[in-house]
Amino acid sequence: MKVNNLEAFRRTIASGKTAYGMVITMFDPSMTELAAENGMDFVWIDMEHSPMVITDVQNMLMAVKGTNCAAFVRVPWSVNYLLKPILDLGPAGVIIPMVNNAEIARQAVSACRYPVHGGERGFATRRQNGYNAISISEYVALSEHDPMVIVQIEHKEAVENIDDILAVPGIDSVCIGPYDLSTSYGKPGCFDDPEIIAAIDHVRERTKAAGVMLGGFCGNQDFWQNRPMDWKAIFDDAGFFAAQIRKQLAEVRKDLP
Repeated sequence: MKVNNLEAFRRTIASGKTAYGMVITMFDPSMTELAAENGMDFVWIDMEHSPMVITDVQNMLMAVKGTNCAAFVRVPWSVNYLLKPILDLGPAGVIIPMVNNAEIARQAVSACRYPVHGGERGFATRRQNGYNAISISEYVALSEHDPMVIVQIEHKEAVENIDDILAVPGIDSVCIGPYDLSTSYGKPGCFDDPEIIAAIDHVRERTKAAGVMLGGFCGNQDFWQNRPMDWKAIFDDAGFFAAQIRKQLAEVRKDLP
């Protein structure tokens, strides 16, 4: 829907280009606006590992209007009552963490789709249909594939069950969570470890073979630059600014007494 810029995001992927974005953990909407106005294809608004509440998320979603930047929201967990109010805000997609088996994946899809499309989502119209600028019939038709249902693969159990998860109808994209995934193997952040490399590449290869859109958090550029993905979150706001502060401070201290 135009309200969330999902069409622009999908056009980028369909053209064969990689969509790039950043993770938003700070709850000032100007951070999202800054990302959108400066060319990010998407923002990943994070409710799992940040102090954000739902009113913050609404402000973030409003901040991308007038741009081509799609806004995804990562919810804290795959439960209906957490997903429902976020869906009613009209994001371009919801990222659902810790989808470790096919049953969790089925529940996630069902929570995001209305009964007319085989789901169990409660019906409401407000922001997601442009405050009734989109007719009910048109909105219901669009809602079969909007927002995107993005399942996060971030545990060794999910790696083992990846083919069963990918077989669940209605999954729009897989999102690799490399840090939680490596931690589940007892090797947090060890992206040079053969077991971690094999796990990530297995998920990548099986997802692409299934014809499902693939993305993830790809902050370690050395590791991800030769691993093609449809979309990549290349850094998070807090980490980026902290790194820039350290870099600029070191340069200033080097040149001044």
